[in-house]
Amino acid sequence: MMLSPWDRWFSTSCCLCCHVRTATIILGVWYMLINAVVLLILLTALSDPEQYHLTSAELANDLDVMDDASMCIASAISVLMILICGMAAYGAYKLHPAWIIPFFCYQIFDFALNTLVAISVVVYPNTIQDYLQQLPDNFPYKEEIAALSNICLALIVLIFIGSILFFKAYLIACVWNCYRYVNGRGSEVLLYVTTNDTTVLLPPYDDSVSIPIKQAPPPYTTATA
Repeated sequence: MMLSPWDRWFSTSCCLCCHVRTATIILGVWYMLINAVVLLILLTALSDPEQYHLTSAELANDLDVMDDASMCIASAISVLMILICGMAAYGAYKLHPAWIIPFFCYQIFDFALNTLVAISVVVYPNTIQDYLQQLPDNFPYKEEIAALSNICLALIVLIFIGSILFFKAYLIACVWNCYRYVNGRGSEVLLYVTTNDTTVLLPPYDDSVSIPIKQAPPPYTTATA
């Protein structure tokens, strides 16, 4: 029997011992906490702009790194991410597969962005040196890193981004397997009927409905002598 690639890679466990449903709940709660911390920092900065306003004077630039409009947009994105991650955790817990889809789409979008960053490093390796020149002078090990060649820097960045992409791809597979598991649990409901001495496993409702109905027997007629 030939198996499709999706069925071949399907598994209900991840991280060697954790169920994909439990992993999705933990992942959703973890992303919620991260975005909640980011939202708290942004709201604190908006409430007291004089203390937390960050300028780019250290970068030899007169422009502000983040103005109030950008911080409001970042706050809205953080709120949206909290909702998406909460939906994923709730959908995995309550067996609602449709609630997991937005978080899965976010993972795909985030993976695509990181892939574009890796491609840009390969195509334009000199941009790494330009980025290092924009860092403040008190940045740790700035001169030591800038002394490396462009090829060496590009190789280090590619290894780092590649490790991140591999980890993100594994998390995407876990969430997708959780979606398939929850979706399967919702569509394949088995019913056991137990009598005194036997146990009968009835087929799912959809399968029983699809079974063609046998032809009715002919009507009963009384025999006459």
